[in-house]
Amino acid sequence: MSLSDPLGDMLTRIRNGQKARMSVVTSPASKLRTNVLEVLKREGYIRGYAVEEDRPGVQSLRIELKYFEGEPVIKEVHRVSKPGRRIYSKIADLPRVYNGLGISILSTPRGVMSDVEARAANVGGEVLCKVF
Repeated sequence: MSLSDPLGDMLTRIRNGQKARMSVVTSPASKLRTNVLEVLKREGYIRGYAVEEDRPGVQSLRIELKYFEGEPVIKEVHRVSKPGRRIYSKIADLPRVYNGLGISILSTPRGVMSDVEARAANVGGEVLCKVF
């Protein structure tokens, strides 16, 4: 099956899994998805993830969702830059998500990182998604 927006598909699986109070969701694997999950894990929005091999040459991601006192840690997750409309931001123009309570995930020349890390590295890029 061909997906026009693989990252958006993974974010939707996470959003739907948390609404259904699932502990684990799966998604097809890619380097971009793995890098985004690494940022989410580093920032404390998911428990962790693992790359599993379904069959030779086909991998999937097993994402462990995180809850605090029965409520999902991720309240909102939105895709910003879409295949039909790419959104790029200079570091000076990068908006804060809920006044710093949430994060933006950027794809920069130095790799995928959160907005806080991008400000520290003084590098802009494509705004992939916003998480709160």
